[in-house]
Amino acid sequence: MKLGIVGLPNVGKSTLFNSLTKAGAESANYPFCTIDPNVGIVTVPDERLNKLAALYNSQKITPAVIEFVDIAGLVKGASKGEGLGNQFLSNIREVDAIVHVVRCFDDTNVVHVDGSVDPLRDIETINLELIFSDIEILDRRIAKTTRGARNDKALAKELALLERIKAYLEEGNLAKNFETNDDDEAELLKSYNLLTYKPVIFAANVSEEHLADDGASNEYVAAVRKFAEEAGSEVFVICAQIEQEIAELDDEEKAMFLDELGLSESGLDKLIKASYKLLGLISYLTAGETETRAWTITKGMKAPQAAGKIHTDFERGFIRAEVVNYQDLLDCGSYTAAKEKGLVGLEGKDYVVKDGDVILFRFNV
Repeated sequence: MKLGIVGLPNVGKSTLFNSLTKAGAESANYPFCTIDPNVGIVTVPDERLNKLAALYNSQKITPAVIEFVDIAGLVKGASKGEGLGNQFLSNIREVDAIVHVVRCFDDTNVVHVDGSVDPLRDIETINLELIFSDIEILDRRIAKTTRGARNDKALAKELALLERIKAYLEEGNLAKNFETNDDDEAELLKSYNLLTYKPVIFAANVSEEHLADDGASNEYVAAVRKFAEEAGSEVFVICAQIEQEIAELDDEEKAMFLDELGLSESGLDKLIKASYKLLGLISYLTAGETETRAWTITKGMKAPQAAGKIHTDFERGFIRAEVVNYQDLLDCGSYTAAKEKGLVGLEGKDYVVKDGDVILFRFNV
């Protein structure tokens, strides 16, 4: 899973990126300090892996990972070259979802590029820059398609679609709300990799005092939640400064620190949950003496395609999947005991993999 982090300057974007990835991107109280796109890899915390590894005496544990891409703070007019321009938006065209960090705290020591705190105005500013960037992409595609559309019906149909999408965006709309006429149009729209087509998770960055109640007493957060609900987006409340402190602690210290703050989970945990929910993702597990590992797949994926995540040969030569529920396996104490109790299922090509399935694939190539 790959997530792109966007936001205005001084909203806590790079501070959040640093704390999530411990990658050390420069962050300071002035715009444009993140000049090159920063990329960080984060492992997805999953306590099931440690318990399975102990059961199998595994030599290695490999969790699922998320790749974060942090780009320079965007300002009004970025698409026209203001600030650093939108030259970095191309770096997040390949991401699965966008994490939009929104400032929901008052602090006279941290300047706001527009002079005041207003998360909905900030969201609109960023959305407009993403729209302008998408229009630029569409213009290039239209120019290319126009050349062949005179003698090609398929290209003529695509050209009409491109012009409809462009007109829709020019009215201030996002590509994800564009209504296509058929499956062919839907596939084409998806293939354009437009930024405003991607799902969005809003990270409401609050001060420490508003963290314990998850932003319930913060009017800025309330506004972001209402906006996100109408837009079909996810929201999680975070304090970037606290996350930075948490990032320096080991697991035991982190648990104590969160407990002192009255929190049950870190911002990273919240973000991962929101990402998996928004993108419809689950994890299945494989375990053995060599390695215990988590594999991220889309909810509803069938066994052969899930096997293909490990290796294409597994999908091509799929015979069957031996499946046991993680908790059942743990309760039984061993794979053999689970098998004796009839808890290991022999599943075929139509089996839909569930979150927490521990799977052994049988294949022949």
